[in-house]
Amino acid sequence: MKRRHFIAASALPMLGCAKSENITGGFVGVNPQRGHLVSDNRLWPTPSALRKTHVLIAGGGVAGLAAARALRLKGIDDFALLELEDTAGGNSRGAAVNGIACPLAAHYLPLPSDAAPEVQDLLEELGLRQRVAGRWQYDERHLCHSPQERLFFNGGWQDGLLPLQEVGSETLAQYQKLSILVEQARKAAHWTIPLSHRPLAPLQRALAAVTFAAYLDRQGLDDRHLRWYLDYCCRDDYGAGIATVSAWAGIHYFASRHGFNVPGMETQERDSVLTWPEGNAWLTRRLAEPLQERLHGARVVVRIASVKHGVEVDAFNTATLTLERWQAQRAIVALPIFVAARVIPDAPDFLRQAAAETRYAPWLVANIHIDAALHDRPGAAPSWDNVLYGAPGLGYVDAMHQSLQAVPGATVLSYYRALGGLPEGRRLLLQKTWATWRDDILAELSVAHPDLARKTSRIEISRYGHAMAIPTPRASGQLPLHLSSIAHRQPEKSERPAISHERLSFAHSDWAGYSVFEEAFTLGHWAV
Repeated sequence: MKRRHFIAASALPMLGCAKSENITGGFVGVNPQRGHLVSDNRLWPTPSALRKTHVLIAGGGVAGLAAARALRLKGIDDFALLELEDTAGGNSRGAAVNGIACPLAAHYLPLPSDAAPEVQDLLEELGLRQRVAGRWQYDERHLCHSPQERLFFNGGWQDGLLPLQEVGSETLAQYQKLSILVEQARKAAHWTIPLSHRPLAPLQRALAAVTFAAYLDRQGLDDRHLRWYLDYCCRDDYGAGIATVSAWAGIHYFASRHGFNVPGMETQERDSVLTWPEGNAWLTRRLAEPLQERLHGARVVVRIASVKHGVEVDAFNTATLTLERWQAQRAIVALPIFVAARVIPDAPDFLRQAAAETRYAPWLVANIHIDAALHDRPGAAPSWDNVLYGAPGLGYVDAMHQSLQAVPGATVLSYYRALGGLPEGRRLLLQKTWATWRDDILAELSVAHPDLARKTSRIEISRYGHAMAIPTPRASGQLPLHLSSIAHRQPEKSERPAISHERLSFAHSDWAGYSVFEEAFTLGHWAV
């Protein structure tokens, strides 16, 4: 920032926080205590109930829900799904604050390409897209409405998130150089979401072995505005910044989607996204609804074992405080890799190796209810996605943006912060009090909205200690799913591996090395 903007911004937080003590709220969403039961190494009581089913799904996130849907599509109704939390959805759950729906984490889904036919089929099933005159059309009610995104930069709001106001020619030249590099990468290799599981091209192997920051250093891309933007993109998608994620991940962010577009060098329109006030909970609720009594919430899976004639799963029922034993012919383990490695006695080598190599990013999501529209700074109009340059957080999305209300009023701002780049990120996330987080967040956002604290009535904070796997560099130059020893090829679809061991099939976005809906859903579908 220029000095005059910095001085003005530094004074703003003090104007808005006088009323913060009167704001209600607390921690909501995930229950860390339940998850920690798995790592307590406690002696569990004798099971008090025995239940049987044909297929048992452990984990009710997107992958587990996708597996349940795939079973139903195959005509298999004899299955059960065990979920740690009271409701299914994992990182794609939603809530309401003072009657306004909002996401608890994931809040949008990019329109899937032909590389994600399973996701496309789901969207067609849910009525989100249909073929009209030979072309696919999406229901515009669910596409993100304009204006979509803006950046608070140099004391005002600008359209888009790439810093442009008052930047110099050297900055623009580096933007253009990266744009060219991304286009070259797109032509030199295959980039898809979800991963295609084809052998990596030499360029991709080289990128997968180093950090994104190291790659930028080699290319002479040292502009601070460009570095901030790329760091923001990586924190937003992967939970950690350019010094932590691999260069493959950094380039994949652009090469698998819309490229790196610079004013005057646009190669195509920016991808549209689907979004809802409650975020991706709109999708997971519809996936969970048909399960009815087959969905069992508040179950902590503590043991999954292959036995002589099938699989045995022990789950602690946190409602009744009893241990249940389930017997099934097969099990789909839709749990994070590190949890799966803990609950499977004598876990196979590939699972232990994957657990040792996977690094997780803690996340915080704060849903901030405001009673009235905020006073806005000059520049771009209020948008769905609003980001502050140089801030520790990732900005906020407006839960009421899709409503197209004629007169802005009360809404919920869903604020995000990724802590994957901090050595003590998980401890910081869990040990800081709600009041401390409240004041930190208000001070950060008050730089752009000095009246925020005065108009805030409630803040509900969700904490995710192991929110997502981070795509870190690997010396092998490979990606997690390119573990050939565990990818048993299906002859009719040789590019789709089923990760399995004995009577267990594994399905979770962790196996892709990063967490997005398309990866989790596809892996859940393939597991069946």
